[in-house]
Amino acid sequence: MEVGEGVFAYLQRDGSWYLNNAGIIPDRKLSYLIDSAATITRTKALVAEARRLGVGDRVGMVATHHHGDHTNGNAFIDPSFLISHAAVRDELKQGFAVPPAGLFTAVDWGEIELRPPDITFARELTLEVGGRRVELRHLGYPAHTLGDCVVYFPDDRLLFAGDLAFEGGTPFALMGSVRGWLACLGELRLLDVETVVPGHGEICAMGVFDDVERYLRFVLDLAERAIDAAITPLEAAYDSDLGEFADWHNQERIVGNLHRAMAELSGTESGGTMDVAMAFADMVTYNGGPLTCFA
Repeated sequence: MEVGEGVFAYLQRDGSWYLNNAGIIPDRKLSYLIDSAATITRTKALVAEARRLGVGDRVGMVATHHHGDHTNGNAFIDPSFLISHAAVRDELKQGFAVPPAGLFTAVDWGEIELRPPDITFARELTLEVGGRRVELRHLGYPAHTLGDCVVYFPDDRLLFAGDLAFEGGTPFALMGSVRGWLACLGELRLLDVETVVPGHGEICAMGVFDDVERYLRFVLDLAERAIDAAITPLEAAYDSDLGEFADWHNQERIVGNLHRAMAELSGTESGGTMDVAMAFADMVTYNGGPLTCFA
C-alpha cells in the first residue's frame, strides 16, 4: 500500500503475535526496507513484494527495534547495511529470535540467523532516501523496548511508528517501560504527521497514540491497586475487567504489562531486564495454554 510518494507499507494481517508491518522504499540507486518479518517464508514474501515494486540489489535496512517479528528475516535479506538504535545490538543478544517450545502455538520459523546492526545512533539520524529527507528518531525513553526508533518522513507527514503503535491490538511493554512509553507519546505528538504505519494493525492516524495512552494509564492504575492489595501480576490480571480494551487481540499481554508496571512502581525496575520468562509463563497460564501465533 502506497502511504507516501514512492513509500509503501507492507501489512501482515491480523497484526497479532509476530504479524508485523514493514516498509518498502524503492530507489534505482539504493532502496530501503523498514523491518523484516518473523519467519523465512514471510520474509521471502516481503522480498518478492519489494522486488515487484522495484527494489534492486542495493538495499539498506532500518530496524525499528530488536524483536524477532521485525528482525528475524534480516540475515536472509542480507542488506548492504542495517541501521538501528544503539541498544538493539545488545537486545538482540539477550532476547530470543525463536521462542522456546510451548510458549506459542507451532510455527515454521525456518533457519533464523541474527544480523546485528552495522550502523547505530543514540537519538537521531537523518538519511536521504530517494531524494527525500528521512529522520530516524529514538524518543529518549524505554518504551516497547529500550531501542525503539520511529522513521519519520516530514515532507510526506508520514510516520513508521514501529511497535510504539498497535492498531487494534494490545500494546506490550514487558521489555521496555510503561511510564517511558507514556513520555514517548508526548514527544510523538510534537511531530507533524497525518499517516501512521503502526508496527501491527491497519494504517491509521495520530489518534492511535491516544488509544495506546489510555491503555497504558489503565495498566498503571491496575498496577497501583495490585500493589496496594499485595497481589501478583497474574492475580491482578484475573481480577481485572479489560473494558474498552477487551476486543483488542492478545489480551494476555495485560499480565506482562502488569509485571513491568508493578516493578516500575515498586522501584525495582525502571526499564531493562527483568524476569521475562516468568512473565511469559504467567501469560500462558492466563491464556489457558500456548499463546496463539499465526506467523
